[in-house]
Amino acid sequence: MLKTISGFDRIGEENAFAVLARATELAGQGHDIINLGIGQPDFRTPDHIVEAAVKALRDGHHGYTPATGIAPLREAVSADLAQRHGVEMNPGNILIVPGGKVTMFMAILMFGEPGTEILYPDPGFPIYRSMIEFTGARPVPVPIREENDFAFSAEETLSLLNDRTRLLILNSPANPTGGVTPRSEIEALVRGLEEHPNVAILSDEIYSQMTYDGMEHVSLLKYESIRDRLILLDGWSKTYAMTGWRMGFSLWPDALADKARKLAVNAWSCVNAPAQFAGLAALTGPQTAVRDMVAEFDGRRKVIVEGLNRLPGVTCRTPLGAFYAFPNITGTGWKAKKLASALLEEAGVATIGGPDFGILGEGYIRLSYANSTENIKAALARIEKFLEQ
Repeated sequence: MLKTISGFDRIGEENAFAVLARATELAGQGHDIINLGIGQPDFRTPDHIVEAAVKALRDGHHGYTPATGIAPLREAVSADLAQRHGVEMNPGNILIVPGGKVTMFMAILMFGEPGTEILYPDPGFPIYRSMIEFTGARPVPVPIREENDFAFSAEETLSLLNDRTRLLILNSPANPTGGVTPRSEIEALVRGLEEHPNVAILSDEIYSQMTYDGMEHVSLLKYESIRDRLILLDGWSKTYAMTGWRMGFSLWPDALADKARKLAVNAWSCVNAPAQFAGLAALTGPQTAVRDMVAEFDGRRKVIVEGLNRLPGVTCRTPLGAFYAFPNITGTGWKAKKLASALLEEAGVATIGGPDFGILGEGYIRLSYANSTENIKAALARIEKFLEQ
């Protein structure tokens, strides 16, 4: 009988893909399904980005690239970070990776082992906890509370640190809640982290260009006092509607950059060349499509929040970032995952139950408004009809 390592018995998954598979199966059987489950922009990748990949293939870029990514792309990422955050970064510390999850995997693998603790947001992206448990480290949830508009609390986060803490994972703007942590909390957190110099920080900023109502995104990259232990996660998937291209980047401090490179060599060799040229075109080309997409998401955000707050037993805070609503459904009397399942099977609306995002997710479901306004309105009507039965 085959025996794998015990870590595989602890590993979890991202249930959004299971919901997507079931929604696709039901649609294939002739059911009319509106998918508000998956976090994927419904826009096409802008044409100039697609054409850059096609040109790269026609120009013969068919082979390996450096494991860290082609130099022009890493330089473009550095220039983009400087333009957006006002911080000049060495392109040699930038790693081009096949999607955002890879950076989570690498960072948690570097710091997680039995006897250590890793802090992660809860509710939060499920892969954080899954990978922490895989390494044998103890996962410590950082509560993300509705009463704080789903921003993390610096005081509560700092109270969870101890001499076993090896890594702190932060996410703003956040999945699944849409919360954006304000500058005051981030600065309080940074001041506190200065007293814990042995704790590494992974800042997941994949939704950094999606904020609303004048809310600013404050990158942890701005704070020099923690930069020597900060890992930054960002990429192209959400900002440029490039989820299927599998393109992300991460920024590593000097002490970790070569370790990250070695993991890349061992795991995937390099990101495919035409996708890297597409990423280069995305960063250096016109940004009109990015602004247009965010404006469209903003309009949909208003529609979905207003509609959710009209539903019986449902209340919803207005998300300030990303493209998710995280309504409180406790007034319906339903458990979250049972409601999400019933909505898919009986109402034809795919959503994700809050517990799929953590132990503090009960009482909530996640809806993505990365779908058309027409579909969002139709989905809300179906949910209303279902809840009023």
